Amino acid sequence: MTATDLQKEDALWTAVADPTRRRVLDALLEHGESTSTGLAAALPVTRQAVAKHLAVLDRAGLVAHRRQGREVRYVVRAERLDDAATAMARVAARWDRRLVRIKRLAESAQARAVTDSQHPTQGATR
Repeated sequence: MTATDLQKEDALWTAVADPTRRRVLDALLEHGESTSTGLAAALPVTRQAVAKHLAVLDRAGLVAHRRQGREVRYVVRAERLDDAATAMARVAARWDRRLVRIKRLAESAQARAVTDSQHPTQGATR
């Protein structure tokens, strides 16, 4: 992964880490396209807060915006959501591999402990 790829992935994780931003994405997915004012009406946050969350989502590439008169209308970028799902799947797979290794180490340590308890070292004092 290049430094640019890592920066994009970091921006993505930052964007989706916040529960309010996930709600903004959900609301956009439900409405298809909306303004910050329209989203604020559907969410328990102010229009200013929605605008700030949309800016983070925009920088991460998760939403696109366009001007229509005096309004700025936002829409979810489906291809970037696919990228997010792929990135999350990669992280999940890495953690699964780590957990399998930890499980093997724990089972191996447990098996050694059982063997050691069944066959104490000769000449050892208790």
